[in-house]
Amino acid sequence: MGMARRLMRWWSAIRSWPLWSLRRWLLVYVLTVIAMGLAAVGVAAALTKITAHDLELFGLLLGCMALSIELTRKAGEQSGEHIDVQGVWELPVAILLSPLYSLLVPIAGIALVQFRVRRAPVHRRVFSWAAVGLAYAAASLTFHSLSGLIPHAPAATFWRATVWTLLVAVSVLVKVVVNKATVMTAVKGSDPTVSIRAQVFSREPIYNNAAESCIGVILTYGVASNPLLAVVALPVVTLLHRSMRHVQLLSESRADSKTGLLNAATWERESAAELARAVRTKSPLAVALVDIDKFKAINDTYGHLVGDQVIKEIAATLNTMLRDYDRAGRFGGEEFSLLLPQTRAVDAFRIAERLRANIAALSFIAPGASGGERVQVTVSIGVAALDAGSRRQLAELLAAADAALYRAKACGRDQVQMISTTRGLSAISGGGSGRGSGSHQDTPSVFRRAHNS
Repeated sequence: MGMARRLMRWWSAIRSWPLWSLRRWLLVYVLTVIAMGLAAVGVAAALTKITAHDLELFGLLLGCMALSIELTRKAGEQSGEHIDVQGVWELPVAILLSPLYSLLVPIAGIALVQFRVRRAPVHRRVFSWAAVGLAYAAASLTFHSLSGLIPHAPAATFWRATVWTLLVAVSVLVKVVVNKATVMTAVKGSDPTVSIRAQVFSREPIYNNAAESCIGVILTYGVASNPLLAVVALPVVTLLHRSMRHVQLLSESRADSKTGLLNAATWERESAAELARAVRTKSPLAVALVDIDKFKAINDTYGHLVGDQVIKEIAATLNTMLRDYDRAGRFGGEEFSLLLPQTRAVDAFRIAERLRANIAALSFIAPGASGGERVQVTVSIGVAALDAGSRRQLAELLAAADAALYRAKACGRDQVQMISTTRGLSAISGGGSGRGSGSHQDTPSVFRRAHNS
């Protein structure tokens, strides 16, 4: 009976894992990646001959990685995404040892992060191990399969080092591609609002990956000639982690925590600088205010969780559709602000109209007993354009965009209203289901917000 009770408790604990709450295809994907990782360990173990030299080098690099995590853990992550530089230590393992060690080394690093830095659901940690291990195993196989290209003649020292370095770089590229593809599939599956472009292709992730990879290549080259250089590299790796953490803290201070867009203060500061540049160079520029129609009714009817989902999805749409040099910020609870540099009035209107149409096409599922109810959301957009040669302050453009937004609300919502500075500030109507008359309207001296939006 005691054994039966223990088995029942274990079974109840397993059934309570957050893993089972994943969508079916994502659950299958996660379990498949983990199974591939376990299978790869079994195959590699059967094909690998264990030697004392390999174990010593593996132990040295593993110890340096553990010490690096301990030295940096207090810099940590009370909030936000975890940043680590374990790849600096994992790359030498992948290049200098057999693929088996590449599959094993992430286990130690992820376990230390789990128990010494921050707890996370076990299935996420296990999936992370499988994704990282498979990526480094692919890098290891790539390097060892191409190592026959390295010249071995004593007179070819320079070319030997050059070819060796190029092969390591190719292996790093393989690792990055495999790892990002594996991880981002799961991330996007668990949260469709995540922007892959922002997570992978924006400046900071690219810079961080490049810095970690370059130091990893240098460390690998050094350890290949003298393993004790791994100990000498510890302060450098610690400094790299701190610099990345500093950049992350700066980024977090600029961003709105719910949407990842610029917060209001940062958006206004950067927009003012961009506007001054546009005035100086006599370039066109536009700003836009986007407000969710009847957002209070959405919160009151479906709850704040659905309201948060709406805000995040609209923010993701803005991130996806805007250009790299545009600025998107969260201006208020349900209002977003856009800066469109190098954009003429007619182009700003088209961009705003395209955003309005795409947001109107979104569909949200509000949880309910009958499987959920579809919620359609629309936005009203007010645009103010600074034509080439005009001189305006940011406050004036925002006030003009606010007036255009107020007019869009008053004319029936789900539409775009625009203000141009070509002949003073005048509103031009257009847009979706609540189209205006197309007439011009002088900008009022006092601008009011439609609080019943």
